[in-house]
Amino acid sequence: MFAWLEKNPFFFTIAFVIVFSIAGLVQIIPDFRKSAQPIEGLRPLSVLETAGRDVYMKEGCYNCHSQLIREFKSEVMRYGMYSLSGEYAYDRPFLWGSKRTGPDLHRIGDRSSSDWHANHMYDPNSVVPRSIMPAYKHLYNKEVDFETAYAEALTQKIVFKVPYDVPNLKTSMKLGTIDEAREQFKADAAIVVEEMKHTQTAEMFSSGKITEIVALIAYLNSLGSSRIVK
Repeated sequence: MFAWLEKNPFFFTIAFVIVFSIAGLVQIIPDFRKSAQPIEGLRPLSVLETAGRDVYMKEGCYNCHSQLIREFKSEVMRYGMYSLSGEYAYDRPFLWGSKRTGPDLHRIGDRSSSDWHANHMYDPNSVVPRSIMPAYKHLYNKEVDFETAYAEALTQKIVFKVPYDVPNLKTSMKLGTIDEAREQFKADAAIVVEEMKHTQTAEMFSSGKITEIVALIAYLNSLGSSRIVK
């Protein structure tokens, strides 16, 4: 049988593909069910963090930064604990990235403060000498889109069953009505603005405007242990 296959390249290729496919399915199918489950304590993104994620995508941050730490010693030593599939259970779309012009950001919330981000995004070279990252000063003036972020969170809740407003669920967080969410949005933004220590941003916030940089920093702060409810 095997000698006959070796003499017939076409049928040998077909047989190889079939065997290889079966072996691959046996290996990965059990992991699909397991990996689709969120890790214990994982919470959804708040509306402010969701708005920041939208800014992150709009500005193309994923083109230069990954959000996937591999199990290599060099990566773990530099970026922190390697990424677990269950950490992405509420992420749509995934922002793994495919290039690292800049460092991986999957644990950036564990090692950088809001104040550091505020200075870095406004003038990268002020905190990272010879940085090639462009400045994002326009984010300090443009008001963030609350309505779209709330609609996205609500869609996650209704369509994908993300645990917002689920009683007694450790991973849940309150979403509520749009008015309740707006008040929480403002409260979360106030915390970030205070931590940023940025005069221009604080002045705009006091006038009733929440700028995109506030939302983006809130999102960056969520990348790491802050998304895990202990």
